[in-house]
Amino acid sequence: MATYAKGLEGVIAAETKLSFIDGEKGVLEYIGIPIGELASKSTFEETVFFLWNGRLPKKAELADFTSQIRQRYDLHPAMEAMLTSLPKTAEPMHAVRTLVSALGLHDPKPDAIDLPSVREKALTIFAVVPTILASFHRHRTGQPMVKPDKNLPLAENFLYMLNGKRPTPTMARAFDVCMILHADHGFNNSTFTARCIASTESDIYSAVTGAIGSLRGPLHGGANEGVMKMLNQIPTVADAEKFIVDKLNKKDKIPGFGHRVYKAYDPRAAHLKSLAEQLARDTGNLALFEKSTAIEAVMNREKAAKGIYPNVDFYSATTYHCIGLPLDMFTPAFVIARAGGWSAHVLEQLGNNRLFRPDVDYTGPHAVSYTPIESR
Repeated sequence: MATYAKGLEGVIAAETKLSFIDGEKGVLEYIGIPIGELASKSTFEETVFFLWNGRLPKKAELADFTSQIRQRYDLHPAMEAMLTSLPKTAEPMHAVRTLVSALGLHDPKPDAIDLPSVREKALTIFAVVPTILASFHRHRTGQPMVKPDKNLPLAENFLYMLNGKRPTPTMARAFDVCMILHADHGFNNSTFTARCIASTESDIYSAVTGAIGSLRGPLHGGANEGVMKMLNQIPTVADAEKFIVDKLNKKDKIPGFGHRVYKAYDPRAAHLKSLAEQLARDTGNLALFEKSTAIEAVMNREKAAKGIYPNVDFYSATTYHCIGLPLDMFTPAFVIARAGGWSAHVLEQLGNNRLFRPDVDYTGPHAVSYTPIESR
């Protein structure tokens, strides 16, 4: 007998070996390895190999995987032409959603869903998403596009193409860690969307395009932009307490706090907090970090007892700002990370597929007579 759960909360719709979350204890693991270990010891490329293959690579395997990614950094000439034809006023999330979909137009076998073919397509999507985003940003700001540097890791290369100069080692490593932390997170909305589309035996371009559309929503990937807007509204560190208390008194939500799953400190936020502090010191943005910690102190006092703690978006906002990302590139940066995680889930879904087809609880009327148009 079917049971109803609004928003599918508490409903188990599939099995996965990719990531495990214990929201009560604040635990996140990728295939059994705690996220903090991967963030401190691994690289983004190695983490994606791990998610795609279910094991850590040997040295030669990682070198080959990295080489395959870098060989795919360049956009197809027709894709470049399409990119430069986009309105400069377009939002980056709309641009990347459209251009990822268009990748299928230049694939001679876009509909192949055997696992080796899907893996090849996933490599291309993973490699070119940063190129799409950086190139579109240069286009919309009237700057010449920067060709990818195939000697650079994916995260560092994105920052290079975006800003036209090599990031500092601290910035490059910080962004790489951010990508690791964001790569996968259970059956979140965008991951569910990707798997739902893949379950119909549609192509991976459609699955990732749908996932990007899901991630764009402010209740999902767009939350980190809200954090940065809030920080910009607070003039000084001394103003943080009154600002937050006033919002709480009005029953307003505080961006970057609380999570559908976590009732303890988000383990990704814990790692990002130390990154954000180091970057803030290095880039002269310490006041921004101090505003963040002042907000956290108020929220700990007022809301921690209810299980409301900083989530991954709270300190990622400061981190991205210090790295030099424009505000409307915060969520697109999330796409770079999740392109690896979504692809892992598509591969897993197709490896043991069953079409998603939930029931629905009908609440409308019955046996209603049709009224002829002349009588309405």
